[in-house]
Amino acid sequence: MGLRLASEYKSWQKNLTLGAYIRAYNLILQSPAFEDGKEIPKKYGYKNGNASPPLKIRDVPEGTKSLVLIMDDPDAMGAVGKLWVHWIVWNIDPNTADIAESTVPSGAVLGMTDFGQIGYGGPAPPDKRHTYIFKLYALNSRLSLPSGATKKQVEEAMQNHIIAQTSLCGTFAP
Repeated sequence: MGLRLASEYKSWQKNLTLGAYIRAYNLILQSPAFEDGKEIPKKYGYKNGNASPPLKIRDVPEGTKSLVLIMDDPDAMGAVGKLWVHWIVWNIDPNTADIAESTVPSGAVLGMTDFGQIGYGGPAPPDKRHTYIFKLYALNSRLSLPSGATKKQVEEAMQNHIIAQTSLCGTFAP
């Protein structure tokens, strides 16, 4: 994790209780559509097609029972007064290596976005270029939550079950 991501890590983890410890794993989340820290292509924007980007997952630690993916926009705090949730997916099979564009892995469950819909809600910054963080968590359990659960509910259910985590960042301008 680079210096830029280390500060972001502290920011997005501050309210989440982690397991007893997190070992140093090399869990990797990438996208063939954009590089970490670079511009997310327009077609993945909320108003430009709203296709979820393809993702690649690598080096999932042994003992992982499920994966959780959360995409949010911390820069929305300045524009709308809160961190904006764009995508929540849980109970992703730990053997999943690729998530194709506009798909959800079989058996995975989708949560509620701040757009008021279940599923993916692409970047839609109202004011300026925003940074979007895709956070991937490896858990030692599956989550027993219904479709449409909120980020808060997912984070509460993940407490003490996270064994590894990583992130992928992209930017998007109006």
